[in-house]
Amino acid sequence: MNDPTFESFVTQRLPALYRYALVLTRDRHDAEDLVQEALTRTGARWWSVRRKDDPEGYVRTAMLRLLTNGRRRKVREVSMAAPPEPSLEDAAVDRLLSDASLRTRVAALPPRMRAVLVLRYVEERSEQEIAHLLGCSRGTVKSQASRALARLRDALETQEVDHG
Repeated sequence: MNDPTFESFVTQRLPALYRYALVLTRDRHDAEDLVQEALTRTGARWWSVRRKDDPEGYVRTAMLRLLTNGRRRKVREVSMAAPPEPSLEDAAVDRLLSDASLRTRVAALPPRMRAVLVLRYVEERSEQEIAHLLGCSRGTVKSQASRALARLRDALETQEVDHG
């Protein structure tokens, strides 16, 4: 895992991977754990992953599978006086988290729908890129985005009726 290419990959893509994990998990600490677990697994196989066309897609797929399969490795927690490293600060994440009602609505979506929305509207990826990253068809991306947006619209309309 000491491959400089892996280290530069992590340095360059960590903020985007963290945003993706944050939307998937809905919690900063769980997002950090998910990214760490996926990068640990990727780093252990970097010799193979680096030869693929899209190492970031490999990590994103790993995160999604770790989350949806519920097989995340349980790690023994050790209490420490101070965190070993500061948590990642990101202005885009802070903006997303500042709107509590949006955060609640997005958090209620299934992980794949949340992933599609983040990749499409936060990271501004194309449908083809998202399909490649998630290992699904472009049609699946379109349907997941459509369903997720419909759910968010319905929730917003319900809130307006309740408060109106």
